[in-house]
Amino acid sequence: MAESHSRERLAIVVGGGPAPGINGVIASVTIEAIHRGLEVVGVHNGFQNLVAGDVTKAQVLHVNDVAPYYIRGGSLLGTSRTNPAKNPADMRNVLESLKKLNVKYLVTIGGDDTAYSGSQVYKQAGGAVKVAHVPKTIDNDLPLPPGIPTFGFETARHLGVQTARALHEDARTTTRWYIIVSMGRAAGHLALGIGKAAAATLTIIPEEFRGKSISLDHLCDLILGSMIKRKVEGKPYGLVVLAEGLIESIGEKGLSQAMSDEELSRYGKIERDPHGHLRLGEIEFGRMIRDRISRQLDGLGMKTTMIDKDLGYELRCADPIPFDAEYTRDLGYGAVKFLMSDESAKYGAIVSVVGGQLKPLKFEDMIDPATLRMRPRIVDVDSVSYEAACKYMTRLDRDDLDHPETLATLAAAVKMSAADFKKRFDYVV
Repeated sequence: MAESHSRERLAIVVGGGPAPGINGVIASVTIEAIHRGLEVVGVHNGFQNLVAGDVTKAQVLHVNDVAPYYIRGGSLLGTSRTNPAKNPADMRNVLESLKKLNVKYLVTIGGDDTAYSGSQVYKQAGGAVKVAHVPKTIDNDLPLPPGIPTFGFETARHLGVQTARALHEDARTTTRWYIIVSMGRAAGHLALGIGKAAAATLTIIPEEFRGKSISLDHLCDLILGSMIKRKVEGKPYGLVVLAEGLIESIGEKGLSQAMSDEELSRYGKIERDPHGHLRLGEIEFGRMIRDRISRQLDGLGMKTTMIDKDLGYELRCADPIPFDAEYTRDLGYGAVKFLMSDESAKYGAIVSVVGGQLKPLKFEDMIDPATLRMRPRIVDVDSVSYEAACKYMTRLDRDDLDHPETLATLAAAVKMSAADFKKRFDYVV
């Protein structure tokens, strides 16, 4: 690709994990930028090639290249988790690559790590590159204004609910239990959204423990309590949804305390990605929970079939539902509108649309200088919405243990004395 161009260029970079609607943003940015007289360059594989100084992987995009993919899943440009902000030399290479490409405007699409990388491009370029970041994640954990989701979340929830409802019906039909582990590294929005809309028997998210560490046995006892209560109610089946972030609530130390290294190795290795996050996908969390509960059920004389399923990867590259298809058009258009405004010369921003109006959010207001990431938006467990979710779950509660007849019935279901049952489960209610 030639190094000099007569037209100013806008580059698009996608980082992090996939989310439904990426192509919608790419298409909308490309079309609007071209309409405003810019040439658009799509950079393949995130910051990876820019860090390597390879500008040959950048592709000039035309309307016909992107328009057919507006409502398709995946990413035309691929993606990667390459983090150029970790190494000053890598950032210099990125800036030099953008200079070779004659890029004056940059749209980054990604989560908090990509947002930080975009903010550093803006800062280090000293005004030579204007930057707008379009936030995406199916986890919905980025701190956008209240009630504003990250794109991709609604599609992931919609498809996740369809799967969960089908498994719930299978559980009822075949008299078994399903344990779904939903993606959600830092927050339980997706797990709770799926569980609530699918009428799951029980949904557990990290936020309910209010920042405190929990033990593996605590988590298992919450599920066991639900299973016992359902059995007493004449429904020996159910669906449990767990947020994958629970494994971080337990932590590496907690896992090591709960099982030997040999036992832990059966469920994979604990590794971290380039951003320092636990590679949750490397740990078979659902199978770990299933095996542990199965052994405890055997000890309680309560036989049942349990199936575990991870839910997340099959949601990330799905075709966006109409909500996200419309939403990403707004976001892509808004990103270009911001970049072409006078404000973009003053600050780089995260793009949001609130009440139908463009609301750029300054990088410095959104990114925590201590963690170099956006502060995660977690589920508000004091909200009416979460309260309602819990009211329709099956959980052991204080009344169950304080009412003598109910306590006796629950204890009898697992051949325990009332006193022993209360001692065992008192701490989970």
